[in-house]
Amino acid sequence: MIAIVHERLTEIAGSEHVVTQLAREWPDAPVYIPIVDRRVDAEFSDRVVTGPLSQAYRCLGYRSYAPLLPLAPTWLRHCDFGSAEAVIISHHAFGVAAAEAAGTRPTIAYVHSPARWAWNKEMRDAEAGSLPGRLALQALSRLAISTELSAAKRLTTIVANSTAVADRIRKHWNREAEVVHPPVDTEFYTTDPTEPVEDYFVLAGRLVAYKRPDIAVKAAAKAGVKLVVVGGGRDLEDCRKLAHSKDITFLGRVSNEELRSVLRRAKACLMPGEEDFGIVPVEAMACGTPMIALGVGGVLDSVIDGVTGTLIPPGDDESVIGRFADVLTHFDRAAFDSAQIRRHAETFSRSAFRRNMADIVSHALAVPHPS
Repeated sequence: MIAIVHERLTEIAGSEHVVTQLAREWPDAPVYIPIVDRRVDAEFSDRVVTGPLSQAYRCLGYRSYAPLLPLAPTWLRHCDFGSAEAVIISHHAFGVAAAEAAGTRPTIAYVHSPARWAWNKEMRDAEAGSLPGRLALQALSRLAISTELSAAKRLTTIVANSTAVADRIRKHWNREAEVVHPPVDTEFYTTDPTEPVEDYFVLAGRLVAYKRPDIAVKAAAKAGVKLVVVGGGRDLEDCRKLAHSKDITFLGRVSNEELRSVLRRAKACLMPGEEDFGIVPVEAMACGTPMIALGVGGVLDSVIDGVTGTLIPPGDDESVIGRFADVLTHFDRAAFDSAQIRRHAETFSRSAFRRNMADIVSHALAVPHPS
């Protein structure tokens, strides 16, 4: 039997899709999660093992899990994995604390990233606007870093979701990591010739500072092109104020079916910020749509410059906005082959992810470990 560990179940996002695929690969595996919102219906909800932190979260009215995060490592260190032969940990900041409870079992950490807000002061300061918020994040950062460093040496195998994350693991943890890209639903995001390409670009995802939606909006306004913005977030109103153009449309949050249609019909999809991996670029490419992305982070693994999209060299904000605007002004959709883009996206499928993770776990189980 395999045991799976996840840090929190408070929404369905990228890391929950990873855990869903792990739960499919090992259909008898319990999923240990310290903080759970029981209103969130995950595919693996009937297998969740949780405890008092979830009860406290419910008593707080599910308003904020942040006050409970400092207690998560303690809960994870005391998990009882029973007869599990190996433990797979989905890690953002505190998950690897479960390595202590795993004892001598093979322990495989799937790392979405070492806690970026903990290791990166600039990102941390951007997340907390007030002095009390900054002080709280500083304290939480120290806990996250100490948790990661203590657990890193206990892990049997470390898997990174991108080359960029593997580089961070090497830098911060002094450990090597294998790369297995996260699963993308390439069976849902597909091409459709009945939805022809229209005269607009698209920006999709959460509108938060580190994703730099402001760059996309400013570049589209400078280039005088149509931009459709899909998604919500705390920077939505700021982006609206930056638009200053009737050619920039904000759709807010939409259904998966609506997002798929918008992606299919776009000339290209924009990614102006740095992502650990970035699911949206692969979803767009699965629809046959090329990317225009800042050439840093996870897109270096997913986007082939000149073949499945265009990578923009990094730089200061003014230069990056100018480079995006120039590409948008002169973009030729006909220069990209939708079928080739789609074939590339298929290499990031859910089945490929499960197969790669099964191989890694099988190898870890085959290597003798001290009892």
